[in-house]
Amino acid sequence: MNYDSALDRAYESLPESPAEAGDRLDVPDPEGQTDGAFTRLTNLDEIADALSRDAEHLHRSIQRDLGTNGQFENGVARYNGSFSVADFEGAIDEYVAEFVTCSECGLPDTVLKNEDGIDMLRCQACGAFRPVEKRSGSATRQRAGPDIEEGKTYELKITGTGRKGDGVAEKGKFTIFVSGAQEGDVVNAYVHNVSGTLAFARPA
Repeated sequence: MNYDSALDRAYESLPESPAEAGDRLDVPDPEGQTDGAFTRLTNLDEIADALSRDAEHLHRSIQRDLGTNGQFENGVARYNGSFSVADFEGAIDEYVAEFVTCSECGLPDTVLKNEDGIDMLRCQACGAFRPVEKRSGSATRQRAGPDIEEGKTYELKITGTGRKGDGVAEKGKFTIFVSGAQEGDVVNAYVHNVSGTLAFARPA
């Protein structure tokens, strides 16, 4: 075998780059429908399939993040209360960060397994593994910290990346998505929208 052929084979055996791997995680936008005192998420099954996760598990996580109760039947999830598409997007981003994305390499090539009663996220790309956090909605809402208000600017440490590439920060009970920010950045972020315990901001 000559050098060029060997080099080609070596390149072919390399793992995909994070950007290429990220392209594989093509998550459909949530489709919400208001139905009186309820809000339906009509394509939860499709979203769960894209994430390679159990739809019921995703549904329970969304319930916790929204701080509500609901039902899941025949691929359609229903939640008590009025929620926007942005609310669902934020809850799904939280799910991806906790239950899908490897905290070491940032890739979505993971499997979620229960080992000795503990849910473990194992990365098939880099071999890293970690226990996943089981949060209750009440615990999420009761985290100490100041309120986040629309129209104000806050200094934030970006600690993660959302499904659409936005930077993610935590401040008290709030999860804040900052457009254009990268993990590790410290930014002054102008909050332009607050929905429940989710906030959306841009660099000031």
